[in-house]
Amino acid sequence: MKDPTLKPIGFIRTLKDQVATGKAATSEIVIDEELTEALEGIEQFSHMFVLYLFHLADESDRNVLKAHPQNREDLPLVGVFVTRGAKRPNPIGLTLVEIIERKKNILTVKGLDAEDNSPVLDIKPYDQLDIAQRAKMPAWWPVVDW
Repeated sequence: MKDPTLKPIGFIRTLKDQVATGKAATSEIVIDEELTEALEGIEQFSHMFVLYLFHLADESDRNVLKAHPQNREDLPLVGVFVTRGAKRPNPIGLTLVEIIERKKNILTVKGLDAEDNSPVLDIKPYDQLDIAQRAKMPAWWPVVDW
């Protein structure tokens, strides 16, 4: 198989007037205008997955094989595929977000943990097949209460 060629479909705009309060802040996903028609119907969903690039990751981060989750030294050193950070062979992020509204090619979402101007690779709606009935995590995994 040839190396895949990916073209971003848009970018993330982190709303600067949001103050971190421990709650998920809102962001905008600006989809390329020529793809606006591809968004038709997305507002009928409450949530969606966003795949994006960790565009600020350094090239050397692609060679990291072990890391502390969330860069916290109090958490165990584990393989990067056990973390959700940017240091990984392919700097791709995945986040489940709540869709607040759509205005033409701009989606306002809640819960997106991406940097401003991160390129968006794809979005996919969340549905009942995405529920893990018996999901488990290690005891050391930090619990986030949004």
